[in-house]
Amino acid sequence: MAHPTMLVLARESRGMTQAQIAARMTELAQGGPVSQGYVSKAEAGRLAVTGQRLELYGQAVGYPVTVLCADPDVHGVGVGLVHHRKRASLGAPTLRRIHAELALSRMQVRALLRAAGSTRQHGFHRIEVDDFYTPAEAAIEVRKEWGVPSGPLTRLVDLIEDAGGLVLVRDLGTRELDAVTQWADDEPPLFLFNVHAPADRFRWSVGHELGHVFLHDEPGATTVQERQADEFASELLLPAVDVRTELKGRLDLNRLVELKHRWGVSMSAIARRAATLGVITEWQYRNVMIEMSALGYRTQEPGDIEREQPYWIFNLVARLHQDQGYDVSEIADLVGLWPDEFQALYQAGDAGTQHEVNQ
Repeated sequence: MAHPTMLVLARESRGMTQAQIAARMTELAQGGPVSQGYVSKAEAGRLAVTGQRLELYGQAVGYPVTVLCADPDVHGVGVGLVHHRKRASLGAPTLRRIHAELALSRMQVRALLRAAGSTRQHGFHRIEVDDFYTPAEAAIEVRKEWGVPSGPLTRLVDLIEDAGGLVLVRDLGTRELDAVTQWADDEPPLFLFNVHAPADRFRWSVGHELGHVFLHDEPGATTVQERQADEFASELLLPAVDVRTELKGRLDLNRLVELKHRWGVSMSAIARRAATLGVITEWQYRNVMIEMSALGYRTQEPGDIEREQPYWIFNLVARLHQDQGYDVSEIADLVGLWPDEFQALYQAGDAGTQHEVNQ
């Protein structure tokens, strides 16, 4: 029998409405219609979904019925502490989809870890900031802990995974959100990176999310939290002691492109950092941004940056297949996905082939 909570999570993770689920079930049934009211009652726990209707429901949302019947308490699919860069245009349905994606992704990764007999230790911890210890100082502390030398931070995703973070790339159903994090109980933080995020903006968003992970133990994207996360990202990716000299003097668009390639963040982020450090005036900063807007650079900047990819979970799946003899269908069944979707999400490309999985 399906669990109402899992019916909701499965539907919302696909970005579907109750009416769309009902229409899809009707199409698949090739018989009597399924109403939106039926779906509503099922999700509210007012009727049992079993047998043929359960199979239809699974086909409609694109998940095996085992996912729909899972006990959310046993599998710990609660949302937990979620952080993301808040944007006014990010509506409630999109946020619900992202939260559902987080919950099911966490469930999938737990299943992979159990199958591999692996535990994922991590080095993430809270850092208290106040008027005497700033988010910038917290970022300096993290760079030291992670052994990052002075200069550009070249492989941010690698550093997160080396520190024990869990990283997945997903289609978040929007271009208004580049990354989202969830930290549940004593488990490692889970980072979902949006496949649509531009590489330059993406790195800044990841730095921002790291700021939330280290600095904030309460949900809610308050103005203070957002400012602190931005300050953390600024110092992590563009440390003042290193960039102050480089930002002095000529800071026209050509120079910003050069610095973008060197530091791996957007031209606009570099210009903002220069203004924050007092290297250029607010008037100069506004002029640069006006020029970028006139050229369309606020939407798409010149100068490509390599898109970083995660490796650890890809390698974990490879180890299950190669060392423990699981075939694709068996692993897909473990995580609650159909084989085609499992391969697309967990065996895509050659990400991670150059790294070893750490126990």
